[in-house]
Amino acid sequence: MFGRRGTSFENEERTRTAPPPEPAAPKPEAPAPKAKAAPEKAAPPPPAPEAGGKRKSSEYYETKGQIFNALVEAIDLSQLSRLGPEDARDEIRDVVNDIIALKNVVMSISEQEDLLDDICNDVLGYGPLEPLLARDDIADIMVNGAHTVYIETEGKMQKTAVNFRDNTQLMNICQRIVSQVGRRVDDSSPICDARLPDGSRVNVIAPPLAIDGPALTIRKFKKDKLTLDQLTKFGSITPEGSTILQIIGRSRCNVLISGGTGSGKTTLLNCLTAYIDLTERIITCEDSAELQLQQPHVVRLETRPPNLEGEGEITMRDLVKNCLRMRPERIIVGEVRGPEAFDLLQAMNTGHDGSMGTLHANSPREALSRLESMITMGGFSLPSRTLREMIVSSIDVIVQAARLRDGSRRITHVTEVMGMEGDVIITQDIFLYDMMGEDQQGRIIGRHRSTGIGRPRFWERARYFGEEKRLAEALDASEMPAYADERV
Repeated sequence: MFGRRGTSFENEERTRTAPPPEPAAPKPEAPAPKAKAAPEKAAPPPPAPEAGGKRKSSEYYETKGQIFNALVEAIDLSQLSRLGPEDARDEIRDVVNDIIALKNVVMSISEQEDLLDDICNDVLGYGPLEPLLARDDIADIMVNGAHTVYIETEGKMQKTAVNFRDNTQLMNICQRIVSQVGRRVDDSSPICDARLPDGSRVNVIAPPLAIDGPALTIRKFKKDKLTLDQLTKFGSITPEGSTILQIIGRSRCNVLISGGTGSGKTTLLNCLTAYIDLTERIITCEDSAELQLQQPHVVRLETRPPNLEGEGEITMRDLVKNCLRMRPERIIVGEVRGPEAFDLLQAMNTGHDGSMGTLHANSPREALSRLESMITMGGFSLPSRTLREMIVSSIDVIVQAARLRDGSRRITHVTEVMGMEGDVIITQDIFLYDMMGEDQQGRIIGRHRSTGIGRPRFWERARYFGEEKRLAEALDASEMPAYADERV
């Protein structure tokens, strides 16, 4: 089919009697090259061929639909679940090859391979998303309707050539993803959070809320869990700063990780939890379970949306309140978004030292203001001073993460909450990142440095856990003046 379409198009160009289109006017005497060049103007090269190859034509999807329907009639797809992934894929490929031969479908070897892969992905996986999900260098996949797919790789947004047949196919794949965790997305429930089997976070928003077709966002995680040593290698923090964070995690400081979207908050939270003692009981609360704790004694809790009747919803606040009845030693909240902030502060202030959480804010000071705002919006009619006293007595350290304009991610502040002067919360920075300019490639040049605090407020905690010597050495060494960024 695809070979005949190319020949027909060329013949049409050669036999056309009308004057050629204006862009092709300079070449009327060379019809063959002109016909060859025309498809290039009709189908410009995709922005990111390495992310998904060429865009598929309507004829391709028509052929694929015919072969897929024949496959459904020829094989019991439900029986494929009994086979392993590779055996099931081989079985599908064999049947599809037979169907192509029987139907005398004309296509090139590369087109046939694309068709085989697409059908296997549709039956066994997530369709056109499979090649992107297989890549470990992609941080985010953003689907804005059937024909627009973006990715984030190396900190930069990039449009791909991946596309779906139509919004119906995209919606079917969204349904497949969310149904795996017992959720649904439809007209009555058009917003849904879910996760993939590997822990990648998924958000779906469907029509009528999404005007141009279903919007699917996948936050992917690397197969190999990042560590603070790797963040040091990438330039996100210096070795001395990494040591300070290790001590903060080990000495049971209550930590709030603050940052913007895509700044690496969850990654940093995972890194800090690696220094929790193996004997401690940890309970995590998340909207979609994505934390990857390595300790043996971990209980993972996840919120639940309401059912079709609007009942049965379990909110983040319900989970955090229930945590207190589960004999936790540390409570970790994936993201603080609302009134659960009050319950988390209560937990931090009542013997659950070493608890951690993340929230969206652009600076440590803004993080404290957001905590106060979230508690107030939750309906707690407490005086501002009372709220701030609760925050001061609960939070020990705020770690600020940022995604810079060149796409790199840096830990920009390690800040202590000191106390109050009047009605104002007092903080002090222990560790900072100074931006000093950019190089010829547009990459940010900067350095991490200690602010010269001889004894942080958590010094006594560090001494209790036998870490005061390492802390002193890290603070002294990080006062040296030059730590230039080196991106790997």
